[in-house]
Amino acid sequence: MTAVDDLMMRRALDLARLGTGYTRPNPLVGCVITHQGRIIGEGWHRQYGGPHAEVNALESVSEPALLPHSRVYVTLEPCSHHGKTPPCADLLIAKGIPEVVVCNLDPNPLVAGSGLAKLRAAGVQVETGVLEAEGRWLNRRFFTFQEQKRPYIVLKWAETADGFLSGRFYQPVQISGNLARMAVHQWRGEEHAILVGTRTALHDNPQLNVREWPGPAPIRIVIDKNLSLPPTHHLFDGSQPTLVYTYRQRATTGNLGYVKLSEADDLFPQIMDNLYRRNVQSVLVEGGPTVLNTLLADGLWDEIRVLRSVNHLGAGVAAPRLGLMGLHEQFPLGSDQVYVYLKNDGY
Repeated sequence: MTAVDDLMMRRALDLARLGTGYTRPNPLVGCVITHQGRIIGEGWHRQYGGPHAEVNALESVSEPALLPHSRVYVTLEPCSHHGKTPPCADLLIAKGIPEVVVCNLDPNPLVAGSGLAKLRAAGVQVETGVLEAEGRWLNRRFFTFQEQKRPYIVLKWAETADGFLSGRFYQPVQISGNLARMAVHQWRGEEHAILVGTRTALHDNPQLNVREWPGPAPIRIVIDKNLSLPPTHHLFDGSQPTLVYTYRQRATTGNLGYVKLSEADDLFPQIMDNLYRRNVQSVLVEGGPTVLNTLLADGLWDEIRVLRSVNHLGAGVAAPRLGLMGLHEQFPLGSDQVYVYLKNDGY
């Protein structure tokens, strides 16, 4: 890998990141086209169902005559099958691209090496693995979904300096500051779905939408085993797609869907399997201690984000304890501190 390869692939990864929240369940992909070390075109996958990164990059080139003498950098293996759009591998071949540099191979069985094989069979020089770790981290949701057959799971909670999630008897209290609240709304827009349990839905009556940051609203998920939540709560207002996981039978109406689960089987594996079959790529869990501690005990998580306030509460509902778990990252957010933990630090 040359210094130029590194620079151009980093630019492609930066472009790919611009699609965060909008391409799901498709991956984030960026593409840079160069001629003699100079960028002549670039693009990214902007939204699900829209043109892929390679298409947008090729269309941005003002001198198409340079394409047969160019070098293309793309963060994920060009697709080789017809989906919402035609195969990008075929397009690159048709444009006479002689060299393609790829960050990550596509784990999707519909591609999984066939895109590169098609390019090489047409005489295209292909290099792979450039900034591979950075690419896997960027698309960690996509890779987890494809490889583990479940959504990428982010556990998030806010706690006081003395370790409480809420007041006594789950009374809601303001814990985090304004910047932290904005960050949470940004995080919501980055994930495909957001999940809470019965107690959080009952006591907090959350809207679970994106209000304080630009971004798409996630699918709302609530666990309501016995359908005990008041129908007047925000979760049932029909304003965005909402799934209720329950042990009872109830018909789906409009944006509000009900999924009956088996009482004989563990709850969360059933939910994650159902979400996988629904093509939901990631879940932000904003639940209370029961939901959070269950997922922690089951090892059913990928990332944890803890917002810790400087304020003390003195008494209340205790936050989960992470023991000696290794810290991946810590940074300030206004008066709060954010602590990030990763289950797999090998991306």
